[in-house]
Amino acid sequence: MGQIDGGHLFAKALKKEGVEYVFTLNGGHIYNLYEGCADEGIELIDFRHEQVAAHAAEGWAKVTGKPGVCIVTAGPGVTDAVTGIANAFQAPSPMIMVGGNAGIFDHLRGGLQDFDSATFLKPVTKFSEQVKRVERIPEYVSNAFRAATSGIPGPAYLEIPIDIVNGVTEEENVKYPDRYRTESRAFGDPEYIQKIVDILKDAERPMVLAGSDVWWCDASEELRQFVEKINAPVFLNAMGRGSLHSSHPNLGSLGRRYGLVKSDAVVLIGTPIDFRLSYGEDRLFPQNPKLIEIMMDANKIGQNRAVDVGVVGDVGAIMNQMMESLDDSSYQSKGTAWVEEVMTEDKALKEADTEMMASDSSPIHPMRLVKELRDVLDEDATVIGDGGDIVTFAARVLNINKPGHWLDPGQFGCLGAGSGFAAAAQLARPGKQVCIVYGDGAFGLTGFDVESFVRFKLPIVCVLGNNGAWNQTTQGVLGRGGRALATFLSQDTDYAKIMEGMGGHSERVTDPNEIKPALERAFASGKPALLDVVIDPNISYGSMGGRSRQQRQY
Repeated sequence: MGQIDGGHLFAKALKKEGVEYVFTLNGGHIYNLYEGCADEGIELIDFRHEQVAAHAAEGWAKVTGKPGVCIVTAGPGVTDAVTGIANAFQAPSPMIMVGGNAGIFDHLRGGLQDFDSATFLKPVTKFSEQVKRVERIPEYVSNAFRAATSGIPGPAYLEIPIDIVNGVTEEENVKYPDRYRTESRAFGDPEYIQKIVDILKDAERPMVLAGSDVWWCDASEELRQFVEKINAPVFLNAMGRGSLHSSHPNLGSLGRRYGLVKSDAVVLIGTPIDFRLSYGEDRLFPQNPKLIEIMMDANKIGQNRAVDVGVVGDVGAIMNQMMESLDDSSYQSKGTAWVEEVMTEDKALKEADTEMMASDSSPIHPMRLVKELRDVLDEDATVIGDGGDIVTFAARVLNINKPGHWLDPGQFGCLGAGSGFAAAAQLARPGKQVCIVYGDGAFGLTGFDVESFVRFKLPIVCVLGNNGAWNQTTQGVLGRGGRALATFLSQDTDYAKIMEGMGGHSERVTDPNEIKPALERAFASGKPALLDVVIDPNISYGSMGGRSRQQRQY
């Protein structure tokens, strides 16, 4: 069979996993991995910062459901990418990160960028190991993919020292793992399924909150059927957004608090009781409703508030079990009155936004900006949120119609994730609209990678809300009568010139009546585009109309 080197052996292992793209920033320790990938037809997408490469690997998982792969060089290449892998760990999202290192033979001799990255990354990965022999590279790759995709998804890390990357072995000594993963689903305990059925049979005002587990379990259809069977209002967050079409009659966006306060049974599907649910405080659950929580991760069940029934497993399989048991018990929903009540409130809250969305004020009202964006997005557009205040406005107004078409950092709240997410989304969905909503603060972290959009001809439209501040902090502090210290940027910064210098389409927008035409030109350009939209720095989501922070839907 002949000899094979570590780079080509690694690439063959990736090819067996169906990997199409590798996200990276080059370095000498890892270069031979590129040679292997190129020869196996795996395309290299290189960025200007390792953090963006890591975010792109997670972004690939968020839009395809399959692990993305990034390769970074030794030492600072790995540490630069830690933010991205930590975000994937918190999300949780399956991805594989590969890092270089000095040679095993040179360990502790002062080799260039010698660093024990495998130990360093153990706290924020499901698997973190160093490959010590060339012929075992495929085994380690298979273990990394298995760890990333089994049970609760998450990131896995492989450290491959340079003497393993460049080393050779007889191919007859290589074992290529096969049939080493199962796609079987974990069903819920039947006893607990029956407890849920008993609660739902008695419930007059059931409500459903669904989150990221619905996406990772590919369970959007099961969610639709379940919500319709019990005829409950449903609210979506995180990667759950898009699980139901925005026009579904049971789907609300702004009436969540109203529904929670009045419900007598709440079904949480892939939704932890974290800051987004006020940590389960009584003010959000004053009726003390029966609480049902269905999660992939048992550690999240009952976090911050006692639950009446907690079920662990694949949320799609569990919803099927619940529906079958409801049918077996001759379950009948209590009619449409409850859904209509919540949706009436939801509609009233949306109508209250009409004046702001039609505002002709200058600087531009952020609600006008996101309304105009909503009106030009296609039915199947993918939207990435990367910012604070402006993303909260966007999440309030934009319609997301398909699973995996809204990407934000999740619980980690990691600004700067959007550039990598957007690149991955456009690669996964060529010919479809991909739009990233940046805050001006978030853009400063990884926005230079709009150059990568241009270089790879990715027609991503970037909409930047320029308010010259880290505005959630600024307005929050000022609203409490404090001083806004180290929270301001320059609103005079013309971000459009950055994209112009990179060779993309760009415009600076200061007139609200020019937002829609500028958006239409950006999408029609066929190029990466950036609109620098100057918005009112004195308007923040938290202070808008006195609305509660608990209404934030990101």
